[in-house]
Amino acid sequence: AEFDLKDLGKLRYFLGIEIARSETGLVMSKKKYTLDLLKETGKLGCRPFLTPMESGTRISIKSGTILDEEGKWRYQRLVGKLIYLTLTRPDITYAVGVLSQFMHAPTDCHWKSAERVLGYLKNDPGKGLLYTRQDRLSIEGYSDADWAGCTDTRRSTTGYCIFLGGNLVVWRSKRQEVCSRSSAEAEYRAVAVGVTEMLWLKILLADIGIKMEEKMRMYCDNKSAINLANNPVMHDRTKHVEIDRHFIRKRIDSKELILPYMKSEDQVADVLTKSLCTSQFEKNVSKLGMFDMYAKLEGEC
Repeated sequence: AEFDLKDLGKLRYFLGIEIARSETGLVMSKKKYTLDLLKETGKLGCRPFLTPMESGTRISIKSGTILDEEGKWRYQRLVGKLIYLTLTRPDITYAVGVLSQFMHAPTDCHWKSAERVLGYLKNDPGKGLLYTRQDRLSIEGYSDADWAGCTDTRRSTTGYCIFLGGNLVVWRSKRQEVCSRSSAEAEYRAVAVGVTEMLWLKILLADIGIKMEEKMRMYCDNKSAINLANNPVMHDRTKHVEIDRHFIRKRIDSKELILPYMKSEDQVADVLTKSLCTSQFEKNVSKLGMFDMYAKLEGEC
């Protein structure tokens, strides 16, 4: 079968995502979507914030008074829109992930936290992801876990981000399915999930003819978790994470993966597991490759 095609030129807008190009690289943003959301919620003139969630905040299912049906609908609609916004805003991924846990019975406290995210977006609605061309194509990841951070279930939060050639392509913040008995266990589970994503990316690249010769790197800030992966001896206290352990160990033995240690203050994935102070938050976000596409790009006319 044959079909007539029309060349629409370079892609500039797709499903709410705006794309800009220059000699610096390509930027994907959702400024219009963000401004429309602020207008819809009546927050165009709200107070701007430098972080999407106040440092050290722990929101519980019991916090505040449950909203009425209309308030519940408004909360669910807002969080749903914020979830879509995380496609180009990894900086709000953790905060939105926390808010999404209360969709069934949101309270006024949860709504206030959602408004805080809107205040953060008001501060820089044009921020998006910058993709640049790199000479070295490698797969590198960063994983972290906030041990027993959920005050309602004491489950930990996994956070990981994966870079291809220095550009962020995958990121996630998710509460773990089971309770971890130690910080090392929580960190190890986070590493396992992140490595799974890296392997998927490697296979995807192979399918389109790009073979990755360089070892994958998953940076972890927990030495006990790294030792667990590299130690061939299984101890009684780690038998309950045996599947994850064998999965990672196999990749290390086959020379596909290495787990370098990284100091906690330099751990990029920290921003995906907890609310941080302004200085640490901005430091981590800057490493994610975020950029305001409406600031004049280098090389742009």
